[in-house]
Amino acid sequence: MNTDSLRLLVIGAHPDDCEVKAGGLASLYRQAGHVVRFLTLTNGATGHHEIGGIELALRRQQEAAAVAGLSGVEYVVLDNHTGELEPSVANRRQLIRLIREFAPDLVLTHRPWDYHPDHRYTGMLVQDASYILTVPNMVPLTPHLQHMPVIMYLGDNFQKPLPLEPDVVVDIDAVIDAKLDMLHCHESQMYEWLPYNRGDLDQVPTDEAGRRQYLRQWRTRCDATVAETYRSRLVELYGESRGKGVVHAEVFETCEYGRPLTEETRQRLFSFVREG
Repeated sequence: MNTDSLRLLVIGAHPDDCEVKAGGLASLYRQAGHVVRFLTLTNGATGHHEIGGIELALRRQQEAAAVAGLSGVEYVVLDNHTGELEPSVANRRQLIRLIREFAPDLVLTHRPWDYHPDHRYTGMLVQDASYILTVPNMVPLTPHLQHMPVIMYLGDNFQKPLPLEPDVVVDIDAVIDAKLDMLHCHESQMYEWLPYNRGDLDQVPTDEAGRRQYLRQWRTRCDATVAETYRSRLVELYGESRGKGVVHAEVFETCEYGRPLTEETRQRLFSFVREG
């Protein structure tokens, strides 16, 4: 057991959001003996072209449980209907309680500028909850946090109203297979809904090995694009030799509402991001 264990909380809108954007970082945390929880604010019950409602919600909960079983990540799926999440006071209270109970060192979530309303409102809820985490008289029956966690945004490609500013870019080459294993658990999304929504469902193999190869080709391209886009920041963080050689990466931006990401804090929370 790591005596200096850190606590990472990734807050996504839907089951699979956490893995897509931070599955590599979560794997690095778990390998170092730290505690990781994925918190999903909706049940995913609309993300399919053939099934929905209770059938899909239960299936996605099972997929999340499979991720937890193979990775050691704690997984919590809230039963808010997908597509209907609102930045309400009631949802804010629930989120405050959940964050306080977990007492994270680092919180990751969506930026509040995104194509999906659930993503936007998840980011807004975390922002709205942030200051109150340390205020005793708000949600008073759940003990308040003594120290504000660092809060960071998950990476995205949206440019308006504000493009992402990369504070930390993480080399995930060593854990890319672990990330793909997590994503493979989300069969309803990786091999059914998302290919259907993109218009290439007919290209998805039916055999296990073929599906994993299909997933590898698709998902690693996304993480490779992150590495190329933020190559200069990788070089700054890892040094020229290693930074230029990173193939797959994940990127995170600091939210000003949390604890400042000082150099000392960055070295503690991202100890594996160093010149090698």
